[in-house]
Amino acid sequence: MGTTPVPGPAAARDAPPTAGAADDAEARKCYDVAVIGGGVVGHGIAWAARRSGRTVALIDDAPGSGASWAAAGMLAPVSELHYQEEALLELMLESSRLWPDFAAGLEGTGLEEVELKRSAGGAGNSTGYLTTPTLAVGADAADRRALADLRTVQRASGLAVEPLTVREARVREPLLSPGISCAFDIPADHQVDPRRLLARLRELLAADSRHRMVPRRASGLFWEDGKVAGATLAGGGTVLAAETIVANGLGAGALEGLPCGLRLPLRPVHGDILRLRVPEKLRPLLTSTVRGLVRGVPVYIVPRQDGTVVIGATQREDALGENVQAPAPGHAADGPPAGSAVSAGGVYQLLRDAQQLVPAVAELELLEATARARPGTPDNAPLLGRVAERGGTGDIAGLVIATGFFRHGVLLTPAAGEICRQLLDGTEDPRWYRFRPDRFAAGTLAADGRPLGVPAGATRDPASTSTHSTPEHSKDTA
Repeated sequence: MGTTPVPGPAAARDAPPTAGAADDAEARKCYDVAVIGGGVVGHGIAWAARRSGRTVALIDDAPGSGASWAAAGMLAPVSELHYQEEALLELMLESSRLWPDFAAGLEGTGLEEVELKRSAGGAGNSTGYLTTPTLAVGADAADRRALADLRTVQRASGLAVEPLTVREARVREPLLSPGISCAFDIPADHQVDPRRLLARLRELLAADSRHRMVPRRASGLFWEDGKVAGATLAGGGTVLAAETIVANGLGAGALEGLPCGLRLPLRPVHGDILRLRVPEKLRPLLTSTVRGLVRGVPVYIVPRQDGTVVIGATQREDALGENVQAPAPGHAADGPPAGSAVSAGGVYQLLRDAQQLVPAVAELELLEATARARPGTPDNAPLLGRVAERGGTGDIAGLVIATGFFRHGVLLTPAAGEICRQLLDGTEDPRWYRFRPDRFAAGTLAADGRPLGVPAGATRDPASTSTHSTPEHSKDTA
């Protein structure tokens, strides 16, 4: 039976009838790209693919309900520089550079008009993208020393971090506590509202006739003639595509049909986050994002345009809410997402530490306490790129992996979209070899003797070694 072609570069291919498909005609279409996962990264990749002229199917039974729903949306390559994670900095800076054009494209206007909207307080800004700066503050003398040490590392990397006196900081943010020990200005760290960002991406994609939202859970990869040719759906059915991009976070490792020998070492890192309403008498509570250290523990306060603030986030790798399990492949979701149990101690810690930096937090109305699990990797860097053939000299056709973004999913969304678009175009930027998803296939070599993390004919970057030992746990800020 022949397929019904979708306009675009993907060639139609024959396919058997798909069981359980709601719309048989739709089920027989072949898309240029199928994106598994409807979080902010998956939506960003789908948007980049559509802007490149490709037809796209986005597969997710609960889009935007995972880590993206809880995210604070800090676009903070400078603040997020962590010890022993310097290799990630180049990717974060590149994505930060892409953000203004990415946001302008979502507004459907030119970059200059978007800048005018932001300078006018964000009126008409549908994503909540703001270029307001970030203040890093410390609570006590030990926090001051830690932030000063971190500034040395940041400046050695060419990043702008300028010290402020406590008086200068409180002129900018009058509700900061007079008892803070230090303050640093970080002008390059900005913010976006992930929920508004996702809503805007969904709105634009839904209005596009060359995009299809598939409200089903992907259960695995569909193979044909030795290459990935789409995704299988829970309960039956298949989405056919010339290229399949796996961007479903922690669920990526549970997909059926992953390439033999591919190891996706994802671990859930849970985070609690709070949303609070600021009473009219205290608005604006803050005009800049405040990132602080309180007795060595990081906390942040992100002001929103709607009179709310976001306070976060804890980082724990415990079994809290272990009764909430992600559904097995082939089964529909039922109940809250995995990792959504909120820690009482985490809520207490966040409110206590935020009040130490901004005492007026005690007068805010608590609207929401949320927790989600973020997909971490052994080196806290994403799994991003194609996968080498086992024992072959090239990459597996039709497959791209884009997961494991941990704390940086929102920040890295434009870069993930751009890198995936380049891969779809048949190009690969050597700067990002170090993030290839097959880098953890230790000791496994292709037929020509190269490690699986490096494409055939590529010059290996010593900093991107795929078989070196890496930290087993995430590093705390400072």
